[in-house]
Amino acid sequence: MYRHVPNYDFVIDSPVGKLGICIHDRQLARLDYLPDARQLQPATTRFGQRVCAELEAYFSDPSCRFTLAVAAAGSSFQQRVWQALLGIAPGNVMTYGELAARLHSGARAVGNACRNNPVSIVVPCHRVVGVAGPGGYSGKTDGPELERKCWLLQHEGVSVKPLKSA
Repeated sequence: MYRHVPNYDFVIDSPVGKLGICIHDRQLARLDYLPDARQLQPATTRFGQRVCAELEAYFSDPSCRFTLAVAAAGSSFQQRVWQALLGIAPGNVMTYGELAARLHSGARAVGNACRNNPVSIVVPCHRVVGVAGPGGYSGKTDGPELERKCWLLQHEGVSVKPLKSA
């Protein structure tokens, strides 16, 4: 099956693997996890270097907050969910159900919006978890995707298993 592969503005290494980053009009538009074999590609613009610096700061100190402008394309509901994610502070989590209640929606709809978040880490969908554990990440409930979510949560000081009693 053919899948469109974005033309990344730069590719960096991080503790959670290679990250491909797209920018548009000095705004972060996309952040993708890439295979380890992907060649690094340095940021050549001032904004790209700022994106790198903010990601490096977060990976050094999880309490760092991102200040990047984001241009994530999505439906109005997805935009509402992604905006709400920005209000979850590092080291804190919210369940899919709690976030859904806050947005007057359903937990599955929130999960789908999180799954389609094009700028994970910066818009912290990893801070939304299941009632009895980490839930999923990038639409997966195991494998490298979930390992990344658990790493990000542990990096922020969140105990991953179990997060809440059922």
